[in-house]
Amino acid sequence: MAPLTEHRLVSGPVVYGFLRLVRVSEARKEALVASLAEYSRSHELTLSGIFTERKEGADSGSGAFTGLLDVLALPDVYGALVPAVSHLGPRAIAAERGRRIEAVGSRLLLIRGSRHTRPSVTSITVAHCHSTEAVRLLESES
Repeated sequence: MAPLTEHRLVSGPVVYGFLRLVRVSEARKEALVASLAEYSRSHELTLSGIFTERKEGADSGSGAFTGLLDVLALPDVYGALVPAVSHLGPRAIAAERGRRIEAVGSRLLLIRGSRHTRPSVTSITVAHCHSTEAVRLLESES
């Protein structure tokens, strides 16, 4: 008798994380990466990598964000995962980045929403898959 579907590893929706890490400690970075991984695991998403932005004055077209948009445009990529809207940058840049994520046909998933942001930026769509793969941290200096 074949095992039940629930006992088989099923590949599911792929997401990529995005972190804005300006002047944060290594412990804080590790905690944020762990929170993305745990959210993905608990919502049965496949976290394939995390793009990080480290420069304080980054605009809406930084190297890390451009890399995120590139992977979001790939087939079978479900969305972008961030701890909070603030990780997309200051309010004006975050709003623009939210629009650009939606423009490539992707979803923006927030671990923690904010009552001060637009509904389209804070909407959370949850999908399902089974994966506990290691997450690649994609560093960027822009």
